[in-house]
Amino acid sequence: MLKSDLISILVQKKGITQKQAEATVETIFESMKVALCKGENIEIRGLGAFHVKHYEGYQGRNPKTGEVIPVKPKRGILFRTGKELRDRVNRAAGQPMPVDDDDGDDD
Repeated sequence: MLKSDLISILVQKKGITQKQAEATVETIFESMKVALCKGENIEIRGLGAFHVKHYEGYQGRNPKTGEVIPVKPKRGILFRTGKELRDRVNRAAGQPMPVDDDDGDDD
């Protein structure tokens, strides 16, 4: 699934304009990027969590020359799935995938 697919789904399910859907998706993703760059973790119930992991610096080695090279400390991002998503993905083989027709309206 691409970002454009998410935008299309928003347009179809919520009846908003393409521009509004694009702005919504961009705002969400930009907010997530800013939070992760600050070192904050993001948790989305039912989906999973993004964690910023700090890696210490270490002494690496050039495989061709054997020269010792210092590797600087860095940060990486880990995604851990939530239980609900993990259970849906790992359904027993042969069972059809459920279709989520819930459009979020409570009427």
